[in-house]
Amino acid sequence: MDNIIKVNFKDGSNREIVKNIRCIELAKEYQNQFRYDIIAAKMNNAIVELNTKITTSCNIEFLDLSNSDGNQVYIRGLKYLFIKAVKDVLGDNTKIVIEHSIDKGIYCEISYSLTEELVRAIENKMKELVLKNISFERLSVNRKEAIDYFKKSNRLDKVGILNFMTQTNITLYKFDNLYDYFFGEMPLSTSYIKMFELTYIAPCGIVLRFPTIYSLDSIPKYVHHQKLFDVFREYDEWCKIIGVDNVVDLNNKIINNHSTDIIKISEINQNNKLNNIAEEIYKKKDIIKVILIAGPSSSGKTTTAHKLSIYLKSKGLKPTAIGIDDYYVDRINTPRDENGEYDYESLDAIDIKLFNNHLTNLLKGEEVVLPRFNFITGEKEFTNKKMRLGSNDILIIEGLHGLNERLTLSIPRENKYKIYISPLTVLNIDNHNRISTTLVRKLRRMVRDFKYRGIDALATMEQWQKVRAGEEKYVFPFQDDADVIFNTALIYELSILKIYAEPLLFSISEESIYYDEARKIIKFLDNFLPIIPNDIPKDSIIREFIGESSFGK
Repeated sequence: MDNIIKVNFKDGSNREIVKNIRCIELAKEYQNQFRYDIIAAKMNNAIVELNTKITTSCNIEFLDLSNSDGNQVYIRGLKYLFIKAVKDVLGDNTKIVIEHSIDKGIYCEISYSLTEELVRAIENKMKELVLKNISFERLSVNRKEAIDYFKKSNRLDKVGILNFMTQTNITLYKFDNLYDYFFGEMPLSTSYIKMFELTYIAPCGIVLRFPTIYSLDSIPKYVHHQKLFDVFREYDEWCKIIGVDNVVDLNNKIINNHSTDIIKISEINQNNKLNNIAEEIYKKKDIIKVILIAGPSSSGKTTTAHKLSIYLKSKGLKPTAIGIDDYYVDRINTPRDENGEYDYESLDAIDIKLFNNHLTNLLKGEEVVLPRFNFITGEKEFTNKKMRLGSNDILIIEGLHGLNERLTLSIPRENKYKIYISPLTVLNIDNHNRISTTLVRKLRRMVRDFKYRGIDALATMEQWQKVRAGEEKYVFPFQDDADVIFNTALIYELSILKIYAEPLLFSISEESIYYDEARKIIKFLDNFLPIIPNDIPKDSIIREFIGESSFGK
């Protein structure tokens, strides 16, 4: 009986199994309950690969494409498949850099002048490797031996990041004859990666596309967002100029006591970009009457609005802010989401008619009585707070729906200047392990929520998927209507956020379904050497999240 253990499943059922059976054997029995291939499992809230042995009684949840964790395992395997196919087609010495997300895909840059025919050859090679059902073999390797291997292979990006690790052994993956280091779990084999498409971006780029949790049965059609792409490329080139191409470069700057310089250079670069935006608005001051600032959660909208106001004031304009939150419809009229809960992020949660009426009157030079939304009673209240715009006044509106024309439908488009903001990081762990903008925003929000809103890390993680769903519906579809994209990423910020986020992440217990994610983020942050925040200016965007901002936080 010592060989019999008990397994509890997510649906509340349980069964006794033979000890040391692998997850894949159980997954085969339960596959008919899933629409998509089971690609990984959660064992006591920790994500494990399907080859993992079940050695003790535990709770198990199977993951497929419809689960965000399962989706990430799929994408990780797809990247490895892509890297292998590129090397098979273009040669072992081809450098592949997994760069950043763009339009439901991941942009990758190849050290080779591509053509459409070559891209199709790579895609066909990927399909061929899928049919061969080649395993992704997980290996525990001595760290120093791994460093020697990557040195001989001239893959110095891997050598650099492994040098900052302290473990005796590390996990590598072997795919056919290709060894690599990846941050996270892999599928069992290439046969699990059935859906993907490649889009060619001349001269050396490929967008790797795949099913997302928002589009599972098909791969979304690629839409090229040139403004967004240009901002990523511009920032990437700037990072190369200052000598910070990846985390290893940043850590070396910190080791050599150059962190203060990196902070100052980053802040000056960002401030110059914002001042250029203010200059553009000033040149059109006779036309532009409303500035709209929008972006996903934790992009730094509040600080950006304050700093932009200062730059505009320095040019003789009088920016005036108007808060959208005070224009909520009464709670009884708030739309509900698919779960029957109030959807406060919906545009229809705003009294658009009243808001536009006030905007129109203000731009005519008339006085309006501003509402104040009472979040306790759930109703708008009208007080004695009044507003009238002067000849040099310009309205600044900051909020989720700023880029959506419906919000300001009464104002002609030529009288509006729309700014899309987001921390568009281009920093990589190494060539094949990128840092996602989404993770940076999550860490920003986690630190801010705890510091200013009394919300712990667990609650932030519980809310995050709903926040992301709102962004997919209400922010990202309108980014192309922006007049300019402002990148709020700071090259050094993860070395700062590490200090504040780690204690919060350690507070998440093993019983939580977010325990594994929290531990993975802690492991991810281990790649960064910390920077003490003393040299960060009070008007920095990062101060909005860590505190001591000159704008009230």
